[in-house]
Amino acid sequence: MRILVIGSGGREHALCWAIANSPLVTKLYCAPGNAGIEAEAEPVDLKAEDIEGLVAWARDNAIDFVVPGPEAPLVVGIVDTMEAAGIACWGPSAGAAMLEGSKTFTKEVSDAAGVPTAAWQRFTDASEARAYIDQQGAPIVVKADGLAAGKGVTVAMTKAEAYAAIDDALVSNIFGEAGASVVIEEFMEGEEASFHVLTDGESVLPLATAQDHKRVGDGDTGPNTGGMGCYSPAPVLTPEMEEIVLERIVHPTVAEMKRRGTPFKGVLYAGLMITADGPKLVEYNVRFGDPECQVMLSRLKSDLLPALLACRDGELHHLNLRWHDKAALCVVMATEGYPGSYLKDTQIEGLEAAGDDEAVTVFHAGTRREGETWLSTGGRVLGVTALGDTIADAQTRAYAAVDRLDWPQGFCRRDIGWRAVGQ
Repeated sequence: MRILVIGSGGREHALCWAIANSPLVTKLYCAPGNAGIEAEAEPVDLKAEDIEGLVAWARDNAIDFVVPGPEAPLVVGIVDTMEAAGIACWGPSAGAAMLEGSKTFTKEVSDAAGVPTAAWQRFTDASEARAYIDQQGAPIVVKADGLAAGKGVTVAMTKAEAYAAIDDALVSNIFGEAGASVVIEEFMEGEEASFHVLTDGESVLPLATAQDHKRVGDGDTGPNTGGMGCYSPAPVLTPEMEEIVLERIVHPTVAEMKRRGTPFKGVLYAGLMITADGPKLVEYNVRFGDPECQVMLSRLKSDLLPALLACRDGELHHLNLRWHDKAALCVVMATEGYPGSYLKDTQIEGLEAAGDDEAVTVFHAGTRREGETWLSTGGRVLGVTALGDTIADAQTRAYAAVDRLDWPQGFCRRDIGWRAVGQ
């Protein structure tokens, strides 16, 4: 099969790395990819949001199956457009991808399906939103309704922080159309976890559990990011807890999406808060998490490609997946200044040495090459991922690899996996 993966980050590197190992693949492309992905797939000079260009290229190059990585092309309908052109494409339709494209939509689906989640209200008027915050008090959560590239959520510990988030979205319009409305939610206390399932619209196949670290600093301090590291399995998601999540959250959502005429096909990623009252839904994503994808696929023994095909074809009930007993841990190396402003084109050395351990894979999220020189191109740049007998073992291997890198402008958290080490 001739396969096209769409995207350019660490998640897409992990997808290409996994798919490249399938005996079904005769040729693998990635649009646009990055310098690290070139070891697995041939790059295509088209952006992930160029839907028309990607469809035309896929048709001209006899692509058999398309695998979009990021959420943006899914929300604007790349699956619908590819399928209308006769090209098989994995992932949710635009209607189903609204589970990530609109916080309001997700809340409405959750309420209709009886899914436990935070109490909420939607606002388009800043003064009404402030009045609601006055009524509810803090801590409280303010979310831009639409896609805001991971930057639209404020966990406000004070009313002043919440007011500032309202002003950013509804007055200053810093998120554009994505922040034209906001969802204000109650603050939920507990431990966060990431739960991914594959689904073909009816059947559900759980994937390995994971837990990521969103805040930029050690001890879960500082601003939220796209993810500074991750580990799998997540001890908080015991087999008993997984069953509760499936019964109360995932299965009702899949059934409600089918009832609405927009069956969800692809990977459904439930961001969870494990509270004293049980698991509650924080949000849905309609693609693999990043860096959750890196640790999950590192643990996957089975061929990923047949599972993706089964999602699209409605044949998931025939499938099981096998997983390594080993744990996996990913440390994200980012450019100093992230998630704020940062330099680009800083030189990275030691990549070959970092990958010397056969248990380590360095996934690239934002790199390019000039001759033999590796340069950074983004905020999150590398995902140094290790397997180990335990999470502590994987942590030791991952940080040993990090320490072999020579990148003065790079930084990472030094405590990835702290909740699980020793468990």
